[in-house]
Amino acid sequence: MMFEGEPEAWLGIDLGTQSVRALLVTADGTVLGAGTAPLTNHRDGVRHEQDPGKWWEAVCSASCSALAGQRSSPVRIGGLAVCGTSGTVLLTDAEGRPLTRGLMYDDGRAVAEAARVGMQTSWALPKALWLLDAYGWKEGRGQVVRVTHQPDVITAKLTGGTVSTDSSHALKTGYDAEREVWPPQLAHLGEVLPEVVRPGTRLGEVCRAAAEATGIPAGTPVVAGMTDGCAAQIASGALRFGAWNSVLGTTLVLKGASAIPVRDDAGVVYNHRAPDGSWLPGGASSVGAGALPPAADPAELDSQAAACEPSGVLTYPLASSGGERFPFFAPEATAFTLGKPVSEADRWAAVLQGVAFTERLCLDYLHHLGAPIDGPLTFTGGAARSAYWNQLRADILGRPARVPEQIEPALGMAVLAAYGTGAGGRALSEVADRMVRIRTVLEPRASHTARFTEPYARLVDELETRGWLPTPLATHTRTRLNQDTIDS
Repeated sequence: MMFEGEPEAWLGIDLGTQSVRALLVTADGTVLGAGTAPLTNHRDGVRHEQDPGKWWEAVCSASCSALAGQRSSPVRIGGLAVCGTSGTVLLTDAEGRPLTRGLMYDDGRAVAEAARVGMQTSWALPKALWLLDAYGWKEGRGQVVRVTHQPDVITAKLTGGTVSTDSSHALKTGYDAEREVWPPQLAHLGEVLPEVVRPGTRLGEVCRAAAEATGIPAGTPVVAGMTDGCAAQIASGALRFGAWNSVLGTTLVLKGASAIPVRDDAGVVYNHRAPDGSWLPGGASSVGAGALPPAADPAELDSQAAACEPSGVLTYPLASSGGERFPFFAPEATAFTLGKPVSEADRWAAVLQGVAFTERLCLDYLHHLGAPIDGPLTFTGGAARSAYWNQLRADILGRPARVPEQIEPALGMAVLAAYGTGAGGRALSEVADRMVRIRTVLEPRASHTARFTEPYARLVDELETRGWLPTPLATHTRTRLNQDTIDS
C-alpha cells in the first residue's frame, strides 16, 4: 500500500537483443533498483528470430528484480515506458496475441520486399510484408492480423488489451512522421497496420494480472515508448537542439536533436519525431566494438594501445558482413586493413582508431547535410566503459565529450515515463536534465588530435577510391579537415 508523501520513481524497460533490462529511477536520477533477464536468439544464416513469449517472461523477471528492494522501503511508481530494438516486428491477432516469432532488426530474408519498397532489409516494413506473405495474408479476405512492434507485445500484456504503437517504432514500418499518418501507398494494408501515437502518450494502466506477474503495482500508468536508439539518446540527455549522442556498442549509432528534420536524399540519415514534435535525426553505422579481436584483458590492451598513436596500420572496422549504412550506404562494403600490424596492441589500436575515424566521418556527413552539430556530444553504449577509448575518440574528433553515470536505454524510458505522466517539467529536455547525471567531461588534446589528421585523410581517400564514399562528401570532409588544421 502506498501513502501520501512517499517518494516517487519511474520504471524504464529495455527489450534488448541479449537481455531485458529494467531500471527504477527517481526524479533526480537515483537508481533505486535494477533487474536483468537473458533472451535467447534463434539464428540460422540470415534468419534471426526471437520467441515473443520469452520477451514477456524476461520482462516479468527483470521487473521483479528491479522492484525487489521496494518491499522494505516502498516508493510510488509514477509510470513506466518500454523500448525495443528498432525494426523488429511480428504478426499478432486482434487481441495482441503473437501469431509468429519476432523477426529481429537484422533478419535478412526480406531482400525482395526491401527492393520493392526502396528500404534497407533492416527496416521493419520489408520484414512485415515478408511475414504477411509467409502467413498467407491476402488483401480483402478479412483475416484479422496485425503488424506489431516488439514493445507493443509487452504494453498489451501490461494493460490487458490491445494498444496503439508509438511513432518511433512505426517509423521503419513506413509511417510518415511528418504528417503523422500511414502513407497512401500502404492503404491496401488497411487494419493490418496499428494505430499510432506520439511517444510519451498514455496507453493505459497496469492490469491486475500483469501486476501479479511483474510486481508492478496495478494502476501504474503505461506510457508509449521509443526505439532503443532513441531511448539511449534520452538517457544521454542529448535533447537540446544541436546536441548529439554517440552510442558505441557492437555497432555505432549517432542521434541528435533538431528543430526541423534533417533532409538526406540518400536516405542514410532518418528522423524520429520527438514527443514534443521536434526531431531526433540520426543514423546507424556498421562499424563498432564488434570488430575488436577477442581479448583476455581488454583493459591491458587499451593501456598498450596508447603507445600506438597512430597505429602502424589503417583499419576500416566493419563489425558485420552486411556492408555499410552510415555515413554512406554501400551494401558491398567490407572491412579492410592496410598494412600489417606489428603486435596485438597495434592491431587493437587500429580498430579503436578506425571506429573513431568513422565516427568523425559521420559528423562530417551530418555537417554536409546542414544538421546542427554545435551542441554537446555525449558518449554512451557499452564501449563508453573504456576510459582510454573515450579520450581517444574525443582526441580524434577534436571536440569535448560527456560521459553519463548511467548508459542504459532503460534510463531513457524512465525519463520518458516521467515526462509522459507530467512529472518534472513541461519539456522532455527539462526532465532529462534532472534525471541524467554526467560523470565525466573529456577535453580533446590538440597535440593528439594533430597525430590523427593524416591517417583520417588516408581513410577518406581509400573509401572514396573503393567507390563507397561519394565524392561530394569526401571533398567536404577534406575541406573541414584543412580548416581544422588551419584553425589549430
